[in-house]
Amino acid sequence: MKINTKNFGQIEVADEKLIEFPNGIMGFENMKTFTLIFDAQKEGRKNVMWLQSLDEEGFAMPMVDPLAVCEGYDPVVEDEILKCIGDFELEDLLILTTLTVPSDITKMSTNLKAPIIINTVTKKGCQVIVDNEEYEIKHFIYDYLKKAKGEE
Repeated sequence: MKINTKNFGQIEVADEKLIEFPNGIMGFENMKTFTLIFDAQKEGRKNVMWLQSLDEEGFAMPMVDPLAVCEGYDPVVEDEILKCIGDFELEDLLILTTLTVPSDITKMSTNLKAPIIINTVTKKGCQVIVDNEEYEIKHFIYDYLKKAKGEE
């Protein structure tokens, strides 16, 4: 199917790339269908992608693999909360966190407290609040990214 997007123009999305969020995502509960868009043009940014809504063409949220910015990220989530994404094995799960990039790039952060969890088999996702006290809503990552690139 072809969809129009604000950030990427018209793109082709295969049916198997559709991800259903039965409960929407926090703050955007009315949006239920998404896809992930990877920016193949950005060398070295393989961990950054966009969660693009198919319900609202102007809505795309930058996402990051939390393991790329927080070594040992291991969210604790009640099994009951994950029932909406269907049965799974741990290796079936894709865990992503939202990325905030303000005009002052040194204040770039990711939300480790509320990851997006996608069951790659059922193609269903949800956003959850993790029980881990050590994870913050604003986990600043600029210095970590500089260090990972060897710039520090």
